[in-house]
Amino acid sequence: MKRNIISFLLVFMTLGVAAQVKVESKLSSVEMLVGQQVALTVSATTNESDNVVFPDGTMLPEGIELLECVEIPDEKVDGGKVCHRRDYVLTSFEDTLYYLPPVKVKVNGQEFSANQLALKVLTVDVDTTNYEQYFGPKDVQDNPFDWELDDWAVPFWLSVVLLVLMAVLYYLYIRLRDNKPVIAHIRIVKRLLPHQKAMKAIEEIKAEKMLTLEDPKEYYTRLTDTLRKYIEERYGFNAMEMTSSEIIDHLMKNADQESLSELRQLFLTADLVKFAKYSTLINENDANLVSAVDFINKTKIEQPVNQQEVKPQYTEEEQQTIKRRMALKITIAVLAVGCLVVFGAIAYYIYELL
Repeated sequence: MKRNIISFLLVFMTLGVAAQVKVESKLSSVEMLVGQQVALTVSATTNESDNVVFPDGTMLPEGIELLECVEIPDEKVDGGKVCHRRDYVLTSFEDTLYYLPPVKVKVNGQEFSANQLALKVLTVDVDTTNYEQYFGPKDVQDNPFDWELDDWAVPFWLSVVLLVLMAVLYYLYIRLRDNKPVIAHIRIVKRLLPHQKAMKAIEEIKAEKMLTLEDPKEYYTRLTDTLRKYIEERYGFNAMEMTSSEIIDHLMKNADQESLSELRQLFLTADLVKFAKYSTLINENDANLVSAVDFINKTKIEQPVNQQEVKPQYTEEEQQTIKRRMALKITIAVLAVGCLVVFGAIAYYIYELL
């Protein structure tokens, strides 16, 4: 009775272990020519803690030779299993059909068989009737290379020329880039008439009215200086160095009495403010500003606006720099065209050879 129970337990444990172990084998190719090689891959999927022992090459039939045995690193698979693999490199020199026996792998001392495989070895047809025409392998030949006769000589030398042209082109480009150009700006100077300058200055005084009213002395100084400059440019005498009365005396011959009266009152108020600390009213300041504008408008002379084109004057060194840059630009352009022509010729020759 005990023997039966022990046998039953052993059978049950064997079946349980077998259910956890999976052994497979496959060939990289089921056919090969004589002398070629195939790989026989044997894999065993077991628990991670199991001890797996693969067989050596003694399980192969006669006629099959084992060249190499390659052990592949283990790979983890689903369910906590580990796949152990090994490749056997085989060859054969007899054309026949070989039946490879099942490969037996030991897992924890117990053998497990893989599936049976077949390998067909084919031969190469040889004409045995004309065996004398078989000359065997030839030695390595040393064929001379003749530049004059070879078809690739022309595109090769053209490529060398292209590289030289590109190197020179790059060098000239660096020279042109580092040599700073002489930039000339042609200015057009617009000549303003005396009354236009004066009106522009008065507009600036009006724009700063709040600031100038805080300092009446500055206000009247700027206003009278503007009128003095206008009178000097308009009538041609040095009004900037004259007193107010001297200016009025010079203008007696050229301006009408009403304009001079307003101008005299403006200069008088300005002198009182600048030298006697006279306090003016806001209306008085505005009236004097209007008087200055009226005087300018009544005495102005309309003339066409003169514009003068001011051309730059180059030094001798700057002229030499301009000439060098122009020569570099022309040379770069010529070389660029030459590179394109040579490249087109190379492409044409290669296209004809291919």
